[in-house]
Amino acid sequence: MAFLTDTGILLRLLERSDPQHAVVRQAVRKLRTRGEHLVTAPQNAAEFWNVCTRPAARGGLGLSVAEANHRLRLVERLFQVLPEAPAAYATWRHLLVAHGIMGVQVHDARLVALMKVHGITHILTLNLADFARFPSVTAMTPVDVLALPP
Repeated sequence: MAFLTDTGILLRLLERSDPQHAVVRQAVRKLRTRGEHLVTAPQNAAEFWNVCTRPAARGGLGLSVAEANHRLRLVERLFQVLPEAPAAYATWRHLLVAHGIMGVQVHDARLVALMKVHGITHILTLNLADFARFPSVTAMTPVDVLALPP
């Protein structure tokens, strides 16, 4: 089974000082041990870069372009980056109307559209509520993953 890894997971996996680093790392390791395929989306890569390079005073990590590039390369080695599929746009548009999506929620709907097109039903995220409206998606936190049988 494939799991899409959300941006918060990617950030915390590579930020050792983050309080959630250890649980995220353990969850990723457990999924790999179980033989799960871990992927991410181009949108997650863009969000990752945004947070890495945004000044710390504005909620980012304040990293240089070189350090952000190094971290994104690590992400690309650890997680397959799904290709943008042409059908994802039409799926996204349908989801917007069908679920009454407004504001920043459009970004989560875009991830769900890409998941649908690629046949992915699970997402590893820190924000279960962001995906609760989508019945085709099983959202799991790192703690949820750690509770799974081996």
